[in-house]
Amino acid sequence: MKKVITYGTYDLFHQGHLNLLKRAKELGDYLIVGVTTDNFDLGRGKLNVCNNVIERIEAIKQTGLADQIIIEEYIGQKIDDILKYNVDIFAIGSDWEGKFDYLKEYCEVVYLPRTEGISSTTLREKQRDIIRIGIIGTGNIAKRFVNEAKFITNVRIHTAYNPNLEDCKSFCNELKITEVSSSLSELVSKVDAIYIASPPLTHYFYTKYAIESGKHVLCETPFVLSEKEAIELYDLANNKNLRLMMALKTAFYPAFNHLISLLKSDIIGDIVSVDASITTLTDEKSPKLDFEQAGGSMNENACFPLLPIFKLLGVNYVDINFYSRFKNNVDIYTKCIIRYPQSIASFQVGLGVKSEGSMVIAGTKGYIYIPAPWWKTEFFEARYEDLNKNRKYFYPYEGEGLRYEIKEFVSCIMNPNKISFKLTKEEVLSIIRVQELFIKDSKSIYRI
Repeated sequence: MKKVITYGTYDLFHQGHLNLLKRAKELGDYLIVGVTTDNFDLGRGKLNVCNNVIERIEAIKQTGLADQIIIEEYIGQKIDDILKYNVDIFAIGSDWEGKFDYLKEYCEVVYLPRTEGISSTTLREKQRDIIRIGIIGTGNIAKRFVNEAKFITNVRIHTAYNPNLEDCKSFCNELKITEVSSSLSELVSKVDAIYIASPPLTHYFYTKYAIESGKHVLCETPFVLSEKEAIELYDLANNKNLRLMMALKTAFYPAFNHLISLLKSDIIGDIVSVDASITTLTDEKSPKLDFEQAGGSMNENACFPLLPIFKLLGVNYVDINFYSRFKNNVDIYTKCIIRYPQSIASFQVGLGVKSEGSMVIAGTKGYIYIPAPWWKTEFFEARYEDLNKNRKYFYPYEGEGLRYEIKEFVSCIMNPNKISFKLTKEEVLSIIRVQELFIKDSKSIYRI
């Protein structure tokens, strides 16, 4: 018996999929079809799969072509499956030509011709509206955003705006953005949503302008530096049925969300402490260290460690204290202690001090260790008194990682009734409240 194996996502099952399975079936006597899991697709950066794995498996069953259907869950599984099922031929679409030549060591590899003019991507684009996004700000983070948005179906970066028109033209030319907006009014007239990546002190003005113009907003960190302003913006967006999100990328990483889910399922018992660090050595001429531009470690980075603290311990702490070193009126280093009724949290942020950028979450049964840079986490380990129980978890992210926040933003726009728990309004307001406390309440700051 000659066994053939093939793999795919098989989203929105169509004639091209059917033709490919028929061609694979003709190569042998027994066809095994591997279907990717939802988590595997997410880990590979395939963020727009419409059908869940059960629906995709059922579609393949209906063809009657598969003698056996298996689940593909991890990178490297193809070799394991070929050996496990004694496969003679590995078949895959010709758009992967050469990609799987390494499997020739284990079996014959055949690249099958694709059906022209049809694909799952094309069908998804026809099924859903295109969300046109305009960008305010043309710095490095905006460039990364444009490149990451290419991986999200139904998203188009349509135009950009910068008060410096020449910089804007250069930005759009470099990134092949067809429209250059010379004014805010021109920008909002062309798009459905706006990504704000301008200097921090402009965030409130641009966000309010965009919302009042009827546009959804994704705003970079720090969102705004006043809780009152944040509440005003959220209320304004709510009244207009618009989405307002802070672009705190860590909140949307696959690994971070798995981490939170595991911790809430009692994997290390009751959480007693959370300790996190995020520090960098920054050029003293950087705007990040400019008092007039709202620079400083707390404004720049505190949102990152406050995210897991509030996710895991809640927002109702007893008291909070800061220990800071200042230079030119900005904190180049701050350590913060947050006390809860039955737990404690601490974090350190720095723009002029360097330390290990890890996070440790301690519980009554064990602890979680996330190595640096924990805010870009794709790996963590659960550790216990009995070392034999230790377990490592790997959830890699694709590219710069921004595609996950873009995907969530667009998903919320396209599904008006969706409630996103990855970064809630309450959590954002609590983060801003701490940053504002640091700015305004000198009694809580101990200078070192």
